[in-house]
Amino acid sequence: MFVHWGLYALPARHEWVMSYERTSVEDYNAYFERFDPDLYDPREWARQAKAAGMEYMVLTTKHHEGFCLWDSALTNFKATNTAADRDLLVPYVEALREAGLKVGFYHSLIDWHHPDFTIDDIHPLRDAPHVEALNAERDMNVYREYLHGQVRELLTNYGKIDYLFFDFSYRVGSIADRYPGKGRDDWDSGKLLDMIHDLQPGIIVNDRLDMPGDFVTPEQYQPSGAMMNGGKEVPWEACQTLNGSWGYDRDNLDYKSVDVLVRMLIDGVAKGGNLLLNVGPTARGEIGPRAAAALAGMGEWMRTHARSIRGAGSANLVPPPDCRYTQRGNRLYLHLFAWPFPVVYLPGLADKVSYAQLLNDASEVVMEKRDPSLQAQNTMPGGQPEGTLTLKLPVQRPNVAVPVIELFLNTESELA
Repeated sequence: MFVHWGLYALPARHEWVMSYERTSVEDYNAYFERFDPDLYDPREWARQAKAAGMEYMVLTTKHHEGFCLWDSALTNFKATNTAADRDLLVPYVEALREAGLKVGFYHSLIDWHHPDFTIDDIHPLRDAPHVEALNAERDMNVYREYLHGQVRELLTNYGKIDYLFFDFSYRVGSIADRYPGKGRDDWDSGKLLDMIHDLQPGIIVNDRLDMPGDFVTPEQYQPSGAMMNGGKEVPWEACQTLNGSWGYDRDNLDYKSVDVLVRMLIDGVAKGGNLLLNVGPTARGEIGPRAAAALAGMGEWMRTHARSIRGAGSANLVPPPDCRYTQRGNRLYLHLFAWPFPVVYLPGLADKVSYAQLLNDASEVVMEKRDPSLQAQNTMPGGQPEGTLTLKLPVQRPNVAVPVIELFLNTESELA
């Protein structure tokens, strides 16, 4: 579970509100003065994540607005100087460890509050007069030391951290048009990574430092297949939102259905990837009712279908239309995005499957192999190509988000 939470929850108009509305640091300070998350309960966040079938959480320690959820020694723009009056990462880390979840931190490389972070094409002051003169008074060397110092704090003061998600580099592209973008030289990414691995040798780090990371992070889209680099498959994780916004966005009601969310999860695993699904808690610190309902819906599906996801990956097979395969050891899982009537044909699997069942209730699915020479006649279907396994399905679709058929393979190696 990804959690985007900061001062932007107060305006509740997207986490980029400071940039979108060209808000000055002085005006944005109104949210700092009113930040009072009296309902913040990271144990409840962890409970909902665990119930949804998630195994780790990633929280925005600092987003682009520059506000820090922890008691950083390097700034006054932090939670301890608000009505919260405490380091908000301490209970978060404790809650995750109590729940048996791995601990993840998000940290923005961008900082619109810091006086030495130079103005660029996404900075709130990008349309101010005399940007060049303003930038002449800013020093990215100073900001870079600040960035490294804050990362050092995060990886020193909270015990073992499992996952670090940086966001983001933009050295080239459409948001590096009028003014120079920022990338590895601005962050001194090599030195930063060396420090990270010295402090936390077992940590995994994403790919947004303008350098290769331990995994890649497609955002707001599902890859069409395995993610590749240099002709080789690489680990990947799709970052997805419930409604198109990362932070709490009160009037954005474009929520994905539970069915769509479950399909995204399945689709990612079927292509060798994973899902990092985001929630944006309210300014009082709660996961809102729509987000909570989505998590609960995913949890209900995962309760009976987790073994088709956890520890599973892609299968060396082409699935039937509107289906996805995942595989875990000698079990192959057929996820039916559409419910066929009354059979589904699985090319290449005849004589390779010893038993089939619906995963939701472990009820048997009858298998047959039809003689390829049979001709269709009246109510008698014809044969299927050699090697095709036919599964006979019930007329009534199981009442689950996505039905899954569990296929027990004769040997684990037969599909290689």
